[in-house]
Amino acid sequence: MLQVLSSAWALLLGMGFLMVGNGLQGTLLGVRGEIEGFSTFQMSFVMSAYFVGFLGGSKLTPEMIRRVGHVRVFAALASFISAVMIMYPMLTDPIAWSIGRVVIGFCFSGVYVTAESWLNNAASNENRGQALSLYMIVQMMGIVSAQALMLVGDPAGYETFVIASILVSVSFAPILLSISPTPAFDTTQPMSLKELMNTSPLGCVGMFLLGGIFSAQFGMSAVYGAKAGLSLKELSLFVATFYVGALLLQYPIGWLSDRMDRRILILLVSVLGGAGALMGMVVGWKYEFLLIAAFAIGGMSNPLYSLLIAYTNDYLDHEDMAAASGGLIFINGLGAIAGPLVTGWLMGDEIFGPAGFFLIIAALLLVLAVYALYRMTQRASIPVDETGHMSPIYPTVSPVAVEVAQEYVIETEQEEQEAQDVV
Repeated sequence: MLQVLSSAWALLLGMGFLMVGNGLQGTLLGVRGEIEGFSTFQMSFVMSAYFVGFLGGSKLTPEMIRRVGHVRVFAALASFISAVMIMYPMLTDPIAWSIGRVVIGFCFSGVYVTAESWLNNAASNENRGQALSLYMIVQMMGIVSAQALMLVGDPAGYETFVIASILVSVSFAPILLSISPTPAFDTTQPMSLKELMNTSPLGCVGMFLLGGIFSAQFGMSAVYGAKAGLSLKELSLFVATFYVGALLLQYPIGWLSDRMDRRILILLVSVLGGAGALMGMVVGWKYEFLLIAAFAIGGMSNPLYSLLIAYTNDYLDHEDMAAASGGLIFINGLGAIAGPLVTGWLMGDEIFGPAGFFLIIAALLLVLAVYALYRMTQRASIPVDETGHMSPIYPTVSPVAVEVAQEYVIETEQEEQEAQDVV
Protein backbone atom coordinates (compact mmCIF):
# COMPACT_ATOMS: atom_id res chain seq x y z
CA MET A 1 0.00 0.00 0.00
CA LEU A 2 2.84 2.42 0.88
CA GLN A 3 4.47 1.66 -2.46
CA VAL A 4 1.27 2.63 -4.27
CA LEU A 5 0.98 5.86 -2.28
CA SER A 6 4.59 6.82 -2.96
CA SER A 7 4.23 6.32 -6.72
CA ALA A 8 0.69 7.64 -7.24
CA TRP A 9 -0.01 10.08 -4.39
CA ALA A 10 -0.17 13.11 -6.70
CA LEU A 11 -2.64 11.41 -9.02
CA LEU A 12 -4.81 10.28 -6.11
CA LEU A 13 -4.68 13.73 -4.50
CA GLY A 14 -5.70 15.42 -7.75
CA MET A 15 -8.54 12.95 -8.30
CA GLY A 16 -9.67 13.56 -4.75
CA PHE A 17 -10.03 17.29 -5.47
CA LEU A 18 -11.88 16.49 -8.69
CA MET A 19 -14.33 14.20 -6.90
CA VAL A 20 -14.98 16.85 -4.25
CA GLY A 21 -15.80 19.28 -7.03
CA ASN A 22 -18.06 16.77 -8.80
CA GLY A 23 -19.91 15.78 -5.64
CA LEU A 24 -20.35 19.43 -4.67
CA GLN A 25 -21.76 20.60 -8.00
CA GLY A 26 -24.34 17.79 -8.13
CA THR A 27 -25.74 18.54 -4.67
CA LEU A 28 -25.48 22.29 -5.16
CA LEU A 29 -27.56 22.23 -8.34
CA GLY A 30 -30.29 20.25 -6.60
CA VAL A 31 -30.56 22.90 -3.88
CA ARG A 32 -30.18 25.89 -6.20
CA GLY A 33 -32.81 24.49 -8.56
CA GLU A 34 -35.35 24.54 -5.73
CA ILE A 35 -34.36 28.12 -4.86
CA GLU A 36 -34.83 29.17 -8.50
CA GLY A 37 -38.25 27.51 -8.62
CA PHE A 38 -37.39 24.79 -11.14
CA SER A 39 -39.85 21.89 -11.16
CA THR A 40 -38.64 18.40 -10.29
CA PHE A 41 -39.23 17.35 -13.89
CA GLN A 42 -37.02 20.19 -15.15
CA MET A 43 -34.35 19.19 -12.65
CA SER A 44 -34.62 15.58 -13.83
CA PHE A 45 -33.52 16.69 -17.31
CA VAL A 46 -30.63 18.62 -15.79
CA MET A 47 -29.48 15.60 -13.79
CA SER A 48 -30.02 13.12 -16.63
CA ALA A 49 -27.90 15.28 -18.95
CA TYR A 50 -24.77 14.43 -16.92
CA PHE A 51 -25.11 10.75 -17.79
CA VAL A 52 -25.68 11.53 -21.47
CA GLY A 53 -22.34 13.34 -21.48
CA PHE A 54 -20.65 10.68 -19.35
CA LEU A 55 -21.64 7.90 -21.74
CA GLY A 56 -20.44 9.93 -24.72
CA GLY A 57 -17.15 10.78 -23.05
CA SER A 58 -16.33 7.16 -22.32
CA LYS A 59 -16.70 6.40 -26.05
CA LEU A 60 -14.85 9.39 -27.54
CA THR A 61 -12.02 10.09 -25.08
CA PRO A 62 -9.78 7.17 -26.16
CA GLU A 63 -9.66 8.55 -29.70
CA MET A 64 -8.92 12.05 -28.37
CA ILE A 65 -6.01 10.65 -26.35
CA ARG A 66 -4.65 8.82 -29.38
CA ARG A 67 -4.71 12.08 -31.35
CA VAL A 68 -3.22 14.60 -28.90
CA GLY A 69 -2.04 12.69 -25.83
CA HIS A 70 -3.06 12.26 -22.20
CA VAL A 71 -1.80 15.59 -20.84
CA ARG A 72 -3.58 17.79 -23.36
CA VAL A 73 -6.83 15.88 -23.06
CA PHE A 74 -6.77 16.02 -19.26
CA ALA A 75 -5.93 19.73 -19.12
CA ALA A 76 -8.53 20.70 -21.74
CA LEU A 77 -11.38 18.70 -20.20
CA ALA A 78 -10.63 19.78 -16.64
CA SER A 79 -10.59 23.42 -17.80
CA PHE A 80 -14.05 23.03 -19.29
CA ILE A 81 -15.30 21.54 -16.01
CA SER A 82 -14.01 24.52 -14.06
CA ALA A 83 -15.56 26.98 -16.53
CA VAL A 84 -19.00 25.32 -16.53
CA MET A 85 -19.13 25.34 -12.73
CA ILE A 86 -18.77 29.13 -12.78
CA MET A 87 -21.37 29.37 -15.55
CA TYR A 88 -24.14 27.73 -13.49
CA PRO A 89 -24.99 30.72 -11.22
CA MET A 90 -24.68 33.13 -14.16
CA LEU A 91 -27.23 31.30 -16.35
CA THR A 92 -29.94 30.05 -14.02
CA ASP A 93 -32.03 28.39 -16.69
CA PRO A 94 -32.83 24.66 -16.88
CA ILE A 95 -31.87 24.46 -20.57
CA ALA A 96 -28.50 26.14 -19.95
CA TRP A 97 -27.90 23.90 -16.94
CA SER A 98 -28.76 20.79 -18.99
CA ILE A 99 -26.26 21.77 -21.67
CA GLY A 100 -23.68 22.45 -18.97
CA ARG A 101 -24.32 19.07 -17.39
CA VAL A 102 -23.80 17.30 -20.73
CA VAL A 103 -20.46 19.09 -21.05
CA ILE A 104 -19.47 18.33 -17.45
CA GLY A 105 -20.50 14.67 -17.76
CA PHE A 106 -18.47 14.32 -20.96
CA CYS A 107 -15.45 16.03 -19.39
CA PHE A 108 -15.53 14.09 -16.13
CA SER A 109 -15.78 10.83 -18.05
CA GLY A 110 -12.78 11.84 -20.14
CA VAL A 111 -10.80 12.93 -17.10
CA TYR A 112 -11.51 9.58 -15.42
CA VAL A 113 -10.41 7.67 -18.53
CA THR A 114 -7.16 9.64 -18.62
CA ALA A 115 -6.42 9.41 -14.89
CA GLU A 116 -7.29 5.72 -14.68
CA SER A 117 -5.01 4.89 -17.60
CA TRP A 118 -2.22 6.79 -15.82
CA LEU A 119 -2.93 4.87 -12.62
CA ASN A 120 -2.84 1.55 -14.44
CA ASN A 121 0.44 2.51 -16.07
CA ALA A 122 1.95 3.42 -12.69
CA ALA A 123 0.83 0.19 -11.02
CA SER A 124 2.60 -3.16 -11.25
CA ASN A 125 1.05 -6.61 -11.34
CA GLU A 126 1.84 -6.97 -7.64
CA ASN A 127 0.09 -3.78 -6.46
CA ARG A 128 -2.60 -3.20 -9.13
CA GLY A 129 -5.35 -4.40 -6.78
CA GLN A 130 -4.18 -2.06 -4.01
CA ALA A 131 -3.96 0.87 -6.43
CA LEU A 132 -7.49 0.24 -7.63
CA SER A 133 -8.80 -0.04 -4.07
CA LEU A 134 -7.15 3.24 -3.08
CA TYR A 135 -8.63 4.92 -6.14
CA MET A 136 -12.11 3.68 -5.22
CA ILE A 137 -11.73 4.94 -1.65
CA VAL A 138 -10.51 8.35 -2.86
CA GLN A 139 -13.53 8.64 -5.15
CA MET A 140 -16.05 7.92 -2.41
CA MET A 141 -14.25 10.03 0.19
CA GLY A 142 -14.22 12.93 -2.26
CA ILE A 143 -17.98 12.79 -2.78
CA VAL A 144 -18.61 12.47 0.97
CA SER A 145 -16.28 15.37 1.80
CA ALA A 146 -18.01 17.54 -0.79
CA GLN A 147 -21.24 17.52 1.19
CA ALA A 148 -19.57 19.31 4.12
CA LEU A 149 -18.62 22.17 1.80
CA MET A 150 -22.30 22.82 1.13
CA LEU A 151 -22.32 24.54 4.53
CA VAL A 152 -19.50 26.96 3.66
CA GLY A 153 -21.41 29.32 1.38
CA ASP A 154 -24.94 30.36 0.50
CA PRO A 155 -26.29 28.15 -2.34
CA ALA A 156 -28.34 31.13 -3.51
CA GLY A 157 -25.12 33.02 -4.26
CA TYR A 158 -21.86 32.43 -6.12
CA GLU A 159 -19.47 31.36 -3.38
CA THR A 160 -20.07 27.61 -3.38
CA PHE A 161 -19.93 27.39 -7.17
CA VAL A 162 -16.61 29.23 -7.09
CA ILE A 163 -15.29 26.79 -4.47
CA ALA A 164 -16.19 23.85 -6.73
CA SER A 165 -14.45 25.53 -9.66
CA ILE A 166 -11.33 26.26 -7.58
CA LEU A 167 -11.11 22.64 -6.40
CA VAL A 168 -11.19 21.39 -9.98
CA SER A 169 -8.59 23.96 -11.06
CA VAL A 170 -6.30 23.09 -8.15
CA SER A 171 -6.54 19.40 -9.05
CA PHE A 172 -4.56 20.05 -12.25
CA ALA A 173 -1.34 20.91 -10.42
CA PRO A 174 -0.44 17.69 -8.57
CA ILE A 175 -1.43 15.56 -11.55
CA LEU A 176 0.12 17.48 -14.44
CA LEU A 177 3.33 18.34 -12.59
CA SER A 178 4.05 14.76 -11.57
CA ILE A 179 2.82 12.64 -14.48
CA SER A 180 4.63 12.03 -17.73
CA PRO A 181 2.60 11.18 -20.85
CA THR A 182 1.87 7.50 -21.29
CA PRO A 183 1.60 5.70 -24.62
CA ALA A 184 -1.76 5.81 -26.38
CA PHE A 185 -3.90 2.85 -25.53
CA ASP A 186 -6.44 0.67 -27.30
CA THR A 187 -9.75 0.03 -25.60
CA THR A 188 -11.57 -3.23 -26.06
CA GLN A 189 -14.61 -3.22 -28.33
CA PRO A 190 -17.71 -4.15 -26.30
CA MET A 191 -19.46 -7.46 -26.87
CA SER A 192 -22.69 -7.23 -28.86
CA LEU A 193 -25.74 -6.72 -26.68
CA LYS A 194 -27.43 -9.82 -28.12
CA GLU A 195 -24.46 -12.02 -27.30
CA LEU A 196 -24.16 -10.45 -23.86
CA MET A 197 -27.85 -10.99 -23.13
CA ASN A 198 -27.57 -14.64 -24.16
CA THR A 199 -24.55 -15.05 -21.90
CA SER A 200 -26.00 -13.38 -18.79
CA PRO A 201 -29.61 -12.15 -18.84
CA LEU A 202 -29.40 -11.28 -15.13
CA GLY A 203 -26.21 -9.29 -15.65
CA CYS A 204 -27.78 -7.23 -18.46
CA VAL A 205 -31.15 -6.59 -16.80
CA GLY A 206 -29.48 -5.92 -13.47
CA MET A 207 -27.04 -3.37 -14.91
CA PHE A 208 -29.84 -1.49 -16.68
CA LEU A 209 -31.93 -1.31 -13.49
CA LEU A 210 -28.87 -0.40 -11.45
CA GLY A 211 -28.11 2.48 -13.80
CA GLY A 212 -31.48 3.99 -12.90
CA ILE A 213 -30.93 3.37 -9.19
CA PHE A 214 -27.48 4.94 -9.07
CA SER A 215 -28.37 7.96 -11.20
CA ALA A 216 -31.38 8.61 -8.95
CA GLN A 217 -29.02 8.67 -5.95
CA PHE A 218 -26.27 10.71 -7.60
CA GLY A 219 -28.58 13.10 -9.43
CA MET A 220 -31.83 13.38 -7.52
CA SER A 221 -31.05 12.87 -3.82
CA ALA A 222 -30.30 16.58 -3.36
CA VAL A 223 -33.44 17.47 -5.33
CA TYR A 224 -35.41 15.23 -2.95
CA GLY A 225 -33.85 16.86 0.11
CA ALA A 226 -34.65 20.36 -1.12
CA LYS A 227 -38.18 19.36 -2.10
CA ALA A 228 -38.75 17.66 1.28
CA GLY A 229 -37.76 20.82 3.14
CA LEU A 230 -34.55 19.56 4.73
CA SER A 231 -32.20 22.18 6.11
CA LEU A 232 -28.87 22.58 4.32
CA LYS A 233 -27.07 20.68 7.06
CA GLU A 234 -29.64 17.87 7.03
CA LEU A 235 -29.54 17.64 3.24
CA SER A 236 -25.73 17.47 3.14
CA LEU A 237 -25.62 14.66 5.68
CA PHE A 238 -28.44 12.83 3.89
CA VAL A 239 -26.60 12.87 0.55
CA ALA A 240 -23.29 11.91 2.17
CA THR A 241 -24.87 8.90 3.89
CA PHE A 242 -25.50 7.16 0.56
CA TYR A 243 -21.78 7.13 -0.17
CA VAL A 244 -20.74 6.29 3.39
CA GLY A 245 -22.91 3.19 3.07
CA ALA A 246 -21.29 2.37 -0.28
CA LEU A 247 -17.79 2.79 1.15
CA LEU A 248 -18.39 0.69 4.28
CA LEU A 249 -20.37 -2.19 2.77
CA GLN A 250 -18.58 -2.68 -0.57
CA TYR A 251 -15.88 -4.95 0.81
CA PRO A 252 -18.03 -7.11 3.16
CA ILE A 253 -20.40 -7.80 0.26
CA GLY A 254 -17.41 -8.54 -1.95
CA TRP A 255 -16.13 -11.02 0.65
CA LEU A 256 -19.52 -12.77 0.66
CA SER A 257 -19.59 -12.76 -3.13
CA ASP A 258 -16.56 -15.04 -3.32
CA ARG A 259 -18.08 -17.50 -0.84
CA MET A 260 -21.72 -18.07 -1.87
CA ASP A 261 -24.04 -18.33 -4.86
CA ARG A 262 -23.94 -14.84 -6.38
CA ARG A 263 -27.56 -14.96 -7.49
CA ILE A 264 -28.67 -15.49 -3.90
CA LEU A 265 -26.49 -12.59 -2.81
CA ILE A 266 -27.88 -10.35 -5.59
CA LEU A 267 -31.38 -11.30 -4.39
CA LEU A 268 -30.60 -10.57 -0.73
CA VAL A 269 -28.80 -7.29 -1.38
CA SER A 270 -31.60 -6.08 -3.67
CA VAL A 271 -34.28 -6.95 -1.10
CA LEU A 272 -32.41 -5.18 1.71
CA GLY A 273 -31.85 -2.10 -0.43
CA GLY A 274 -35.49 -2.11 -1.53
CA ALA A 275 -36.61 -2.42 2.09
CA GLY A 276 -34.46 0.59 2.97
CA ALA A 277 -36.09 2.60 0.17
CA LEU A 278 -39.57 1.63 1.37
CA MET A 279 -38.58 2.75 4.87
CA GLY A 280 -37.58 6.13 3.48
CA MET A 281 -40.88 6.43 1.64
CA VAL A 282 -43.06 5.45 4.61
CA VAL A 283 -41.26 6.96 7.62
CA GLY A 284 -38.88 9.37 5.93
CA TRP A 285 -40.56 12.24 7.77
CA LYS A 286 -38.43 11.19 10.76
CA TYR A 287 -34.89 12.26 9.96
CA GLU A 288 -33.13 9.36 11.72
CA PHE A 289 -35.03 6.86 9.56
CA LEU A 290 -34.21 8.92 6.49
CA LEU A 291 -30.50 8.48 7.19
CA ILE A 292 -30.93 4.74 7.80
CA ALA A 293 -32.75 4.48 4.47
CA ALA A 294 -29.96 6.35 2.66
CA PHE A 295 -27.28 4.14 4.24
CA ALA A 296 -29.16 0.97 3.29
CA ILE A 297 -29.77 2.10 -0.30
CA GLY A 298 -26.20 3.27 -0.89
CA GLY A 299 -24.63 0.34 0.92
CA MET A 300 -26.66 -2.27 -0.94
CA SER A 301 -26.99 -0.80 -4.44
CA ASN A 302 -23.42 0.36 -5.11
CA PRO A 303 -21.78 -3.07 -4.52
CA LEU A 304 -24.31 -4.55 -6.96
CA TYR A 305 -22.31 -2.94 -9.78
CA SER A 306 -19.20 -5.05 -9.24
CA LEU A 307 -21.31 -8.01 -8.11
CA LEU A 308 -23.20 -8.12 -11.42
CA ILE A 309 -19.95 -7.83 -13.39
CA ALA A 310 -18.42 -10.68 -11.36
CA TYR A 311 -21.55 -12.80 -11.87
CA THR A 312 -21.39 -12.25 -15.65
CA ASN A 313 -17.69 -13.14 -15.66
CA ASP A 314 -18.55 -16.54 -14.19
CA TYR A 315 -20.00 -17.50 -17.58
CA LEU A 316 -17.15 -16.08 -19.68
CA ASP A 317 -13.66 -17.06 -20.71
CA HIS A 318 -10.90 -14.71 -19.57
CA GLU A 319 -10.39 -13.28 -23.06
CA ASP A 320 -14.06 -12.21 -23.26
CA MET A 321 -14.33 -10.46 -19.89
CA ALA A 322 -13.15 -7.01 -20.98
CA ALA A 323 -15.48 -7.00 -24.00
CA ALA A 324 -18.42 -8.06 -21.83
CA SER A 325 -17.71 -5.35 -19.24
CA GLY A 326 -17.79 -2.74 -22.02
CA GLY A 327 -21.27 -3.89 -23.00
CA LEU A 328 -22.46 -3.94 -19.40
CA ILE A 329 -21.19 -0.38 -18.85
CA PHE A 330 -23.10 0.79 -21.94
CA ILE A 331 -26.31 -0.85 -20.68
CA ASN A 332 -25.77 0.73 -17.27
CA GLY A 333 -25.33 4.11 -18.94
CA LEU A 334 -28.66 3.80 -20.73
CA GLY A 335 -30.37 3.08 -17.42
CA ALA A 336 -28.56 6.03 -15.82
CA ILE A 337 -29.91 8.40 -18.46
CA ALA A 338 -33.48 7.22 -17.91
CA GLY A 339 -33.29 7.11 -14.09
CA PRO A 340 -33.53 10.83 -13.24
CA LEU A 341 -36.24 11.40 -15.87
CA VAL A 342 -38.54 8.78 -14.36
CA THR A 343 -37.65 9.87 -10.83
CA GLY A 344 -38.38 13.53 -11.58
CA TRP A 345 -41.74 12.65 -13.11
CA LEU A 346 -42.74 10.56 -10.07
CA MET A 347 -41.61 13.34 -7.71
CA GLY A 348 -43.98 15.83 -9.34
CA ASP A 349 -46.58 17.35 -7.03
CA GLU A 350 -49.37 15.87 -9.14
CA ILE A 351 -47.94 12.33 -8.83
CA PHE A 352 -46.22 11.18 -5.60
CA GLY A 353 -44.29 14.27 -4.55
CA PRO A 354 -40.89 13.80 -2.82
CA ALA A 355 -41.82 10.21 -1.90
CA GLY A 356 -41.46 9.32 -5.58
CA PHE A 357 -37.68 9.40 -5.08
CA PHE A 358 -37.79 6.40 -2.77
CA LEU A 359 -40.58 4.74 -4.71
CA ILE A 360 -38.60 4.40 -7.94
CA ILE A 361 -35.50 3.12 -6.11
CA ALA A 362 -37.57 0.57 -4.18
CA ALA A 363 -39.35 -0.56 -7.35
CA LEU A 364 -36.13 -1.03 -9.34
CA LEU A 365 -34.37 -2.93 -6.55
CA LEU A 366 -37.33 -5.21 -5.92
CA VAL A 367 -37.76 -5.87 -9.66
CA LEU A 368 -34.09 -6.88 -9.71
CA ALA A 369 -34.69 -9.21 -6.74
CA VAL A 370 -37.67 -10.85 -8.45
CA TYR A 371 -35.74 -11.28 -11.70
CA ALA A 372 -32.79 -12.83 -9.84
CA LEU A 373 -35.21 -15.29 -8.23
CA TYR A 374 -36.67 -16.10 -11.66
CA ARG A 375 -33.22 -16.68 -13.17
CA MET A 376 -32.46 -19.15 -10.37
CA THR A 377 -35.20 -21.35 -11.80
CA GLN A 378 -33.82 -21.17 -15.35
CA ARG A 379 -30.19 -22.19 -14.98
CA ALA A 380 -28.22 -24.25 -12.50
CA SER A 381 -25.78 -22.35 -10.33
CA ILE A 382 -22.03 -22.58 -10.83
CA PRO A 383 -20.25 -24.19 -7.84
CA VAL A 384 -18.71 -21.52 -5.62
CA ASP A 385 -15.22 -22.99 -5.95
CA GLU A 386 -15.45 -22.56 -9.74
CA THR A 387 -16.43 -18.88 -9.71
CA GLY A 388 -13.98 -16.00 -10.12
CA HIS A 389 -13.15 -13.20 -7.73
CA MET A 390 -15.15 -9.99 -7.37
CA SER A 391 -13.10 -6.81 -7.68
CA PRO A 392 -14.80 -3.85 -5.93
CA ILE A 393 -15.75 -1.15 -8.48
CA TYR A 394 -18.09 1.81 -8.09
CA PRO A 395 -20.48 3.09 -10.79
CA THR A 396 -18.61 6.42 -10.80
CA VAL A 397 -15.57 5.04 -12.66
CA SER A 398 -14.87 4.90 -16.39
CA PRO A 399 -14.51 1.75 -18.54
CA VAL A 400 -10.72 1.94 -18.07
CA ALA A 401 -10.97 1.19 -14.33
CA VAL A 402 -13.37 -1.67 -15.04
CA GLU A 403 -10.91 -3.17 -17.53
CA VAL A 404 -8.09 -2.75 -15.00
CA ALA A 405 -10.22 -4.57 -12.44
CA GLN A 406 -10.83 -7.35 -14.95
CA GLU A 407 -7.10 -7.66 -15.61
CA TYR A 408 -6.44 -7.89 -11.88
CA VAL A 409 -9.07 -10.63 -11.43
CA ILE A 410 -7.64 -12.61 -14.35
CA GLU A 411 -4.07 -12.29 -13.05
CA THR A 412 -5.14 -13.36 -9.56
CA GLU A 413 -7.02 -16.38 -10.85
CA GLN A 414 -4.11 -17.42 -13.08
CA GLU A 415 -1.67 -17.16 -10.18
CA GLU A 416 -3.94 -19.27 -7.98
CA GLN A 417 -4.28 -21.85 -10.75
CA GLU A 418 -0.51 -22.00 -11.18
CA ALA A 419 -0.08 -22.45 -7.43
CA GLN A 420 -2.56 -25.33 -7.44
CA ASP A 421 -0.80 -26.95 -10.39
CA VAL A 422 2.53 -26.81 -8.51
CA VAL A 423 0.94 -28.46 -5.48
